[in-house]
Amino acid sequence: DFSFHVRKCQPELIAPANPTPYEFKQLSDVDDQQSLRLQLPFVNIYPHNPSLEGRDPVKVIKEAIGKALVFYYPLAGRLREGPGRKLFVECTGEGILFIEADADVSLEEFWDTLPYSLSSMQNNIIHNALNSDEVLNSPLLLIQVTRLKCGGFIFGLCFNHTMADGFGIVQFMKATAEIARGAFAPSILPVWQRALLTARDPPRITFRHYEYDQVVDMKSGLIPVNSKIDQLFFFSQLQISTLRQTLPAHLHDCPSFEVLTAYVWRLRTIALQFKPEEEVRFLCVMNLRSKIDIPLGYYGNAVVVPAVITTAAKLCGNPLGYAVDLIRKAKAKATMEYIKSTVDLMVIKGRPYFTVVGSFMMSDLTRIGVENVDFGWGKAIFGGPTTTGARITRGLVSFCVPFMNRNGEKGTALSLCLPPPAMERFRANVHASLQVKQVVDAVDSHMQTIQSASK
Repeated sequence: DFSFHVRKCQPELIAPANPTPYEFKQLSDVDDQQSLRLQLPFVNIYPHNPSLEGRDPVKVIKEAIGKALVFYYPLAGRLREGPGRKLFVECTGEGILFIEADADVSLEEFWDTLPYSLSSMQNNIIHNALNSDEVLNSPLLLIQVTRLKCGGFIFGLCFNHTMADGFGIVQFMKATAEIARGAFAPSILPVWQRALLTARDPPRITFRHYEYDQVVDMKSGLIPVNSKIDQLFFFSQLQISTLRQTLPAHLHDCPSFEVLTAYVWRLRTIALQFKPEEEVRFLCVMNLRSKIDIPLGYYGNAVVVPAVITTAAKLCGNPLGYAVDLIRKAKAKATMEYIKSTVDLMVIKGRPYFTVVGSFMMSDLTRIGVENVDFGWGKAIFGGPTTTGARITRGLVSFCVPFMNRNGEKGTALSLCLPPPAMERFRANVHASLQVKQVVDAVDSHMQTIQSASK
């Protein structure tokens, strides 16, 4: 854990810099599903830039937000709920919540501890105020900019997930950053068009959607949210490559996401000590932007989460390739008809929660470019979520983001949320499995070198 003191100013509202339309905008049938009715935090960390000495990131970003909200004016409104629990935005122009803060720490003091220390820093760098964790009738964005002693700063953002997915909120962040660097308008203009992901008339479910099964928890009850802890882990490209080498030949070309997800899913299942016969599911977050005709600039939720199901015994008893094959099957489900069936299910079944019991979900954020958001001080040394969500989904979902540590070693930072005893078991298993494999590989490599030299 890493702790420091932060002095926060009173939260204030930032409204659009110019007048914006007063209107009502309906969300899509993907946006307003129950599992997305939460706030999700993103954090970007920026080092000191000597060429910008004297420029105040708080002032620059605050002004840019007001200008960006002219284009993204629905984000300055408030969410309301209509008949059938349908959500819509009242574009009131009230604004988003903003907090100015100063920390008594320099980046140098915690850079070496990243990304591991981010979970313990969460409450300091993203402020929860004025009932801002509520979805309805509250600000849709909360932004805190924290100056560091060294001249660097932390940009913390908490957004209402019904309004945007990860891709969409990064689009808003990039728009704000472009304006902060002097642009008059974003290079990509926002597109609403939520009707693109609205149910058919009449709606019809044409697939088996394991991701929305309402499974009864046969144990003493779900683990209380507050008894879980968040932790970020770093997996280097070398470690992921090492894991890939354990797979059968037909999987040697599989992406890092599939390898790492399979590995984490198995070790998480072991750590949670499921009974052998218990069902476990993997829910794969799939971005639809490359699969259906969604216009550039669309910032709503464009995702489905197809699931696969197995037992704890099969998942943990089989080689890693078994889990990779299951993950590939989940990804392959996301056809055009599957997407339409998912949207229709929301209307027919009353916008249900994702299946929570026995489930694990992974969201790949390595390509959304959050670390490339540049307010003028350069790229972030870290960018992405620091926790795994809130309420019932807390502990269900993990996020992958790109990260390069202080030594220049590239890899993936992964968030995980588990009860403390399970987290200890997970940590121990990760350490043991990766260390042993790397030692074996090193010995094999050394022996091959000796053999080659002796020939």
